[in-house]
Amino acid sequence: MLEGEKSGPVEAVSEGNGIINNKTRLLVVGLVLVLALGYLIYAAFPGNTLYYVTVDEFLADETNQDGRSLRVMGKLVPDSFQRVDGTTRATFSLADQGEALPSVYDGVLPDLFFNPHSDIVLQGSFGDGGVFHTDTVIVKCPSKYEAATEGEEA
Repeated sequence: MLEGEKSGPVEAVSEGNGIINNKTRLLVVGLVLVLALGYLIYAAFPGNTLYYVTVDEFLADETNQDGRSLRVMGKLVPDSFQRVDGTTRATFSLADQGEALPSVYDGVLPDLFFNPHSDIVLQGSFGDGGVFHTDTVIVKCPSKYEAATEGEEA
């Protein structure tokens, strides 16, 4: 009988550990799933982690000019736009308040690119010859609107 009494509590302890182990396993699996889901969300949206700097900030800080991808915001410098004949390659300059940043882009430009009130955000990298090589052009909606004067039609 002594042996039976000893085996009873030992079995109860092992069953209790089995329940704890199952809860621990479930917790570990849940944690792994949450971490995997978080990584997938982070990896799916890498473009959203790029912040932009103004042209003046970009030119003032030489660490921005190390070839890594970043976004630069400014306004189109009047009369700086030129397109290479027969191609979609364009050269232009952006400025904020000070110096201008020469840029090159190969592709179709958005409609509001030439609006003098539009802020233009270029995504790309600073390359050889002091030219910003643009991969993507984003034109922010102009925030400055002027009301039509009397006698003008909208």
